[in-house]
Amino acid sequence: MATKSITITEDAYNRLASLKQEKESFSDVIKRIAPKRSLLELAGILTDKQTKELKRNVADFRKQFNEDLEKRRKRFHDH
Repeated sequence: MATKSITITEDAYNRLASLKQEKESFSDVIKRIAPKRSLLELAGILTDKQTKELKRNVADFRKQFNEDLEKRRKRFHDH
């Protein structure tokens, strides 16, 4: 499993440590308190107008992301 090192303040560390349960790693704590979220969790919360706007924003973001990725790919291959 790949790992990453992060820098946090002593206060943040102490707060995280206080949430640790027996035999639980810091990674376990973080995953427990910040689980993956799905857009489906918003079902019934957003209005139809908000849902359409969210979908449009996601589509626009994906389009821009793919365009930027293609530009970078071309620059990489041109060098």
